[in-house]
Amino acid sequence: MADIQGSYDDLFLAVPNALAAFLDEGDAGGSAAVFVNGEAVVDVWGGFADAGRCTPWQRDTIVNVFSVTKTMTALSALVLADRGELDLDAPVARYWPEFAAAGKEKVLVRHLLSHTAGLPDYDGPVAELYDWPAVTARLAALAPQWEPGTAAGYHSLTQGYLVGEVVRRITGRTPGTFFAEEVAGPLGADFRIGVGPEDDHRVALAVPPPSYDEDYTASAQNADPEPGTATALRVRDANSTAWRRAEIPAANGYGNARSVALVQSAMACSGTVGGVRLLSPAGCERAWEEQFDGEDRTLGMQMRWGLGYGLFGTTYGWGGWGGSLVMVDPAARMAVAYVTQQMREPADDQRGLEIVSAAYEGLQGLLT
Repeated sequence: MADIQGSYDDLFLAVPNALAAFLDEGDAGGSAAVFVNGEAVVDVWGGFADAGRCTPWQRDTIVNVFSVTKTMTALSALVLADRGELDLDAPVARYWPEFAAAGKEKVLVRHLLSHTAGLPDYDGPVAELYDWPAVTARLAALAPQWEPGTAAGYHSLTQGYLVGEVVRRITGRTPGTFFAEEVAGPLGADFRIGVGPEDDHRVALAVPPPSYDEDYTASAQNADPEPGTATALRVRDANSTAWRRAEIPAANGYGNARSVALVQSAMACSGTVGGVRLLSPAGCERAWEEQFDGEDRTLGMQMRWGLGYGLFGTTYGWGGWGGSLVMVDPAARMAVAYVTQQMREPADDQRGLEIVSAAYEGLQGLLT
C-alpha cells in the first residue's frame, strides 16, 4: 500500500486508505481532508508532486483545483450579501452599469450564481482570459442565450468573471484580493485565486489522464480545441505561468485538501470556524436556496443549483476538472475535500465521491 503522510482520527481510517488505493492504482499524488465542527479529523497526503515522480508531495503542496474555485468565489459573494453590501435580487447592472447591454438589464445577481444568466460560453482566445478588463468588457457586450432565470447552463469559465466583477465593483478589490483579505486570511487557509512566483515551487502541475498528453482539453467529449475558442482549455494552458498569475475565479484557485475543507467548513458550521465569523447562519443558508432544478443545458444532465453550489440531497458543493472535489454537510457540520493533480477521464473518475463515502464511514463511528 502507498505511504500516506499526515494525521487522522482512527475512526476515519477509510479516508487515508482510499487515498492510498488511488496511488496504488497509478495516481501521481493527492491530498484529502475531513473537518467536523471546524476541526480536522483527517488531513493526509501522499504520492508525488510532479509527473516524473521525483518530488514527494509535501504538507504544503498546492494544486489547481479548477472549478472547486467556484465555491470560494460564491462564498465571497455570500459574505458580501450577508453584510448587506450585495443584494442578490438586484440587477447586475446596479453594480456594473455596462452589463445592461444587449438585453441583460434584467439579469439578477442570483442568476450569475446559479448558472441561469444565459452566458455560459466564452468565445475569446485563451490568452484573453488573463486580461481582466478585456474579459469583462466582452462579457458585458454579450446577449444572453436564453431568458435569464428560465434555464440553466453551466457557466464553466464565465461565472467567475461575472460574479468577480460584481465583487470588484462593490469592494474596489479584485475577487482574489477580497478572498485573501476577507476569507482565507482570517481563517489562516492556504488557498488563493491565482499564485505568484513565490509559490511556484510548491505547485503540483496537472498531469493528463493516462494515454493523453498536455493537449487534453476540458471539453465534455475531449473534442479538439476549436481555433480561438477559450472554452477548449488544454492542460498545457492550465500549467502555464500566465494561467497561474491571472485571476480566473471560476477555475484557477490553488490549495490543498486542508485549505479547501477549512474554508468550506464555514458553510458547514453556520458561518463560524475557529472563532472566526465569516457570515451569519442565515447567510450560510442562502447557499441552499434552490434556484434551478432540471436539465442543465451545458452539462446535459439533471442538476439542482443553489446560490453558487450544486445541490445534492442533503449536501452541497462542487468538483473540478481533473477530479478535485469539496462537499459540505451542514447537518453533520462536516466538510470533505479531495484534491489531486492527477487527471482521469471524467466518466471513469469516482475518486472524490469515494473520499466522501469514506468520510461518512468515519462520521457514523463518531456519532455512535
